Amino acid sequence: MALSDADVQKQIKHMMAFIEQEANEKAEEIDAKAEEEFNIEKGRLVQTQRLKIMEYYEKKEKQIEQQKKIQMSNLMNQARLKVLKARDDLIADLLSEAKQRLTKVVKDSGRYQTLLDGLILQGFYQLLEPKMTVRCRKQDLPLVRNAVQKSIPIYKATTKKEVEVQIDQDTFLSENIAGGVEIYNSDGKIKVSNTLESRLDLMAQQMMPEVRTALFGANSNRKFSD
Repeated sequence: MALSDADVQKQIKHMMAFIEQEANEKAEEIDAKAEEEFNIEKGRLVQTQRLKIMEYYEKKEKQIEQQKKIQMSNLMNQARLKVLKARDDLIADLLSEAKQRLTKVVKDSGRYQTLLDGLILQGFYQLLEPKMTVRCRKQDLPLVRNAVQKSIPIYKATTKKEVEVQIDQDTFLSENIAGGVEIYNSDGKIKVSNTLESRLDLMAQQMMPEVRTALFGANSNRKFSD
């Protein structure tokens, strides 16, 4: 039985509606899948960027922390150097004051004579030469003569050696020193400096650890002591 035109049109419309529905459903499926893939990719990109940002700021934080440590170390070193300089300046001032006080020793002739006796005899023992020359300040000549006269027999008795000592009356020690003597061998190439300043410097050098401890306390960084 043949279909009428109306039936054909009806079937065509039905098929078109079915095809359209299938197309809409397929389009919705594609849209849903695209949306899902978009969200997944967006999440991945966001997470990647978040990790990059976190890594960037972690790196920056480490750099800042390192800079802070370096700056703190520099500041501590500068402070330490300032403290050391202040301590050295204080010790230098104390030595300068001690040298100024040497003039008081010289003004006491009896005390100064005893000191010269010891300095000259000690110089003789240090040189141990058959001929020696003593040099002093011009104003100390009388005291130095007395000291030499006393020291020669003591030196001979102790060393069992003869000695010839002369006092240099052509060249004198500087007036800027507090006192004491210099003793030379016969050709002047070997010298023992027993001026008051040189003796003070030597004593200060030997006693510097004790001086520093007395002024600033024990060094906490020092592991061993003599």
